[in-house]
Amino acid sequence: MSKEFIILITLLVYITLLISLGYFGSRRTHNNTDFFIGGRTLGPIVASMSYFSSSASAWVMLGLSGISYVTGVSALWVVPGLVLGHGFSWIWVAPRLQKLSHAKKLVTVTDVLVLDANDDAKKKIRIFTSVIIIFCFMFYVAAQLQAAGGTFAVTFGFSLTNSIMLGGLVIMSYTMLGGFWAVSLTDTLQGTLMMIASIILPLLALAQVGGISDFWQNYQVVASPEQLSIMDSHVGIMLLGFVIGSMSIGLGAMGQPHLLTRFMSIKDDKNVHYAQMIAISCFAISMTGMVILGMCGKIMVSEIANSEDIFFLMTDSLLPVVFGGIMVAAVLSAVLSTADSQLLVSASSIAHDLMGEADEGKSRLRVSRTVIACLCVFAVIVAIQLPSDIFSRVLFAWNALGASIGPVVLMRLAGLRINVAAILPTMMVGFTLTIVFFLRPDGPGDFFERTIPFVLCLAILFVTRKKQ
Repeated sequence: MSKEFIILITLLVYITLLISLGYFGSRRTHNNTDFFIGGRTLGPIVASMSYFSSSASAWVMLGLSGISYVTGVSALWVVPGLVLGHGFSWIWVAPRLQKLSHAKKLVTVTDVLVLDANDDAKKKIRIFTSVIIIFCFMFYVAAQLQAAGGTFAVTFGFSLTNSIMLGGLVIMSYTMLGGFWAVSLTDTLQGTLMMIASIILPLLALAQVGGISDFWQNYQVVASPEQLSIMDSHVGIMLLGFVIGSMSIGLGAMGQPHLLTRFMSIKDDKNVHYAQMIAISCFAISMTGMVILGMCGKIMVSEIANSEDIFFLMTDSLLPVVFGGIMVAAVLSAVLSTADSQLLVSASSIAHDLMGEADEGKSRLRVSRTVIACLCVFAVIVAIQLPSDIFSRVLFAWNALGASIGPVVLMRLAGLRINVAAILPTMMVGFTLTIVFFLRPDGPGDFFERTIPFVLCLAILFVTRKKQ
């Protein structure tokens, strides 16, 4: 059997499983609370693995291994940055947000933002939050469909348009059917596949280059001085900016609605504790593994046109064709499944945050599913019609949402009395500053974009807080 045939069969099986999980989720979905946060009954494995898959997904396997191939040892700075950021979210944010959401019967992150606000302030905050969430996520979803479509087109010879439409149809189908349950279960499956790849491939790569003992010696032969240095080529203030910028990537985790809803959906304190250990371990193992894979790839492959292809080249080199095909299919599936959580959160911004909470029954559930269908169609149109270079700019979404939503969530969970009048202006400052810094030439480690908007917004909320 050819590799293309194996990939196709694997994808068909995977897609069938996704639709089946969507149907299973639909049997457990009776209202918007079920549809958007799974009825607040998630266990530790599903909560942690779906969080891991939604936040890491294909960029860890393709992006981080590619970065490691190009930059070398300094790529390791990304690991503690994200592990600390997600670790803080799980250890400090998760238990507090889980208790708050259960006590106040909160369904979305926007519900957290508008606590204690009067009706006029609630309306304005909900509208602005919904706008930035939909704006960021629609282009993010479109970018995922564009990437998946390109991979399908190259692998199977499909047209790019048909590939994008196929990916959009699959995502729309299981997300509409089962909502949060379907998304969480499929992301759990994807996260499991990612962990298997993150462990097996680096171990096989290390064995191929002579084991741990010979790895560094062989790497020194092929790597440049910059690739051998943990500090890359930065010195002085540039070095400080590079380190802080790399470490501050994790700040944005506290403002991602599709991740925070995982905390809100966990059943109880005991499940939070188990989920913390699973999620943090997954991030540490998967990211370290992909850095090692990229560095081993430098030893085995001297030149490559696109550094992100190193994952596929290493898969071809290290695994038999059957398992290699399954790994490639896993990456394709990861690219597709990344978009489901963003679609669900975008739908909740319209069907719950903007339309109110008057009707939580079947009629509102139909509205939610209709919104998902419309948003998915829009994302497909954007992916097909807009030039591909525009999609490079969606990377600011993580920082924009982090700076806009993260400081408010942090202050709220710290028990400080936020001045409600300062919430909307602060969110606007965070969102606008992120755009301004993103449009400037990148600083060392993207320090300005990743750090300043978040810290400034947090400072504004702290200074304007009400006295206890």
